[in-house]
Amino acid sequence: MILYTMMPHDLVFPPETSTFGNQQMVSYQGIPLLVENSDPQNVRVIRILSSDPQHFLDERVCPGAKISFASLDDDAYF
Repeated sequence: MILYTMMPHDLVFPPETSTFGNQQMVSYQGIPLLVENSDPQNVRVIRILSSDPQHFLDERVCPGAKISFASLDDDAYF
């Protein structure tokens, strides 16, 4: 099937809401991150939400890295 439209792809085929249900914004050592629950003790980094270029060079928070809940900041959840 060919669909000719000027509408953006995201409006024609919206993403599933279950994909975003496990994601949350947290702070890890002052770096804002978007993470998802990977297992009961850890989260997996999805995206770095910082504008500081040095945060993108930090291997501890690269996308795909696992971080334990215990190491997140106390005011970690936004």
